[in-house]
Amino acid sequence: MRVLVDLLGYTGGRGGTETYVRELLPRLREHLPGVEFIALTGREGTAGVTAFFPGPVETIRWVGGGRAAWAAGEITAVNRTARRLGIDLVWSPANFGPLTRGRVARIVSVHDVIYHEVRGSGVAGFVRSVTAWLMTRTARTADRLLTVSDAAASAIAGHLRISPARISVVHNGSAEPRIIEDPWESLKPLGIDAGRPLLLSAGNRMPHKNFVGLLDALAELAPDRRPRAIIVGGGSDDPLASAVAERALDADVVLPGWVSDDQLASLYAAATVYACPSLTEGFGLPVVDALRAGCLVVANDVPVLHEVGGEHAFYADATNPTAFAGGITRALDLDPASGDRRRAEGRVWAERFTWEAAAEAVAQVLRSELHPEHTHG
Repeated sequence: MRVLVDLLGYTGGRGGTETYVRELLPRLREHLPGVEFIALTGREGTAGVTAFFPGPVETIRWVGGGRAAWAAGEITAVNRTARRLGIDLVWSPANFGPLTRGRVARIVSVHDVIYHEVRGSGVAGFVRSVTAWLMTRTARTADRLLTVSDAAASAIAGHLRISPARISVVHNGSAEPRIIEDPWESLKPLGIDAGRPLLLSAGNRMPHKNFVGLLDALAELAPDRRPRAIIVGGGSDDPLASAVAERALDADVVLPGWVSDDQLASLYAAATVYACPSLTEGFGLPVVDALRAGCLVVANDVPVLHEVGGEHAFYADATNPTAFAGGITRALDLDPASGDRRRAEGRVWAERFTWEAAAEAVAQVLRSELHPEHTHG
């Protein structure tokens, strides 16, 4: 049996959906030993995909790294390649896929419906609306959907009008934290020292991440009660910089851009609190990673973050600066014994989310669709 894995959008810089395939695909071979995996990617993804993919890699040279080329490739290249290679199943693991049914079964991993829930305005809003339409069309023409949380499955069913019976939930995994012998030494180039409690947050600057809401919460805290906040992401020209200045938080907030893996591990090791103010997520992997690294977590009070954080995070409304500031204060004010206990319990909870378990569950879904009776003629 042959599975075509649709990685046309892979560039090495698209965050969580690429972590998903890098972690799952090398593990799937042991769970599906009789299956040949073939990757389909664009010219910018070839080197990165070849590094982890457990099989041959087909490259569509005219598909570059932009979203327009990616969409064009989904429309014109995927089903045609599946026919040419005699594929039994197509799996599109990054939200998008062909817009029409092909001759073989197709599974799409829809990680979230953020483009449906947070539309925005102007040109950005138009682009998000087009993206939402493409995702909807892809999902409705697929035979089965995979998603990463019960909350995401509920949102997909509601926004995309997909029967819940067609949606399989497989939680993401998390990685064992990197061990950094001296995290503070690693953080010196970022201008971060051990003089104050650290609050860490990380992510791209898309509107649903709600980092402005986090800044508003920090501004609610008295200066002598305010932790040093490090908000990773945003690049060299971080759009949050003006919001930091407007709130007079320059002495309290560090915007380091994207950091190295060692620096991120050092930040998790050094931080007292990890804050997740996101309005919506498909899974919320940083919450799990933070718990596993031994951070106290303060998260927005939404279902998906309860699902991944369980009873081991503090929850507060991140659209209410006073409420979210209160959540941060509760975490910072824990006495040492209570803090140690909460961290230990959080680690145990987070360790249940493994990529090995995720790969086994995804393999079961792929196996069910590889049955000949599911193949379209």
